Amino acid sequence: MSKIICRCEEITEEEILKAIEDGATTVDEVKKFTRAGMGLCQGRTCRKTVEKILAKELSIKIEDVKTSSFRAPVRPVKMKVLIV
Repeated sequence: MSKIICRCEEITEEEILKAIEDGATTVDEVKKFTRAGMGLCQGRTCRKTVEKILAKELSIKIEDVKTSSFRAPVRPVKMKVLIV
């Protein structure tokens, strides 16, 4: 049984390795192949682990892994908070 890397989308290490085998070379490409990092936390939980897996599989330094663009999770804001 493969361990879960992205808890929000329930993406396993096996799925990430398959994406890399299929040609993913950046965190964004892994995200597009698997949806890892697209859940509620927007990759805050799994992004670093995906970067480590990519570095290991591609035999490159972790700092050379192209990271994904990510956004903070969106939350509703009351209008009165915005009024100066």
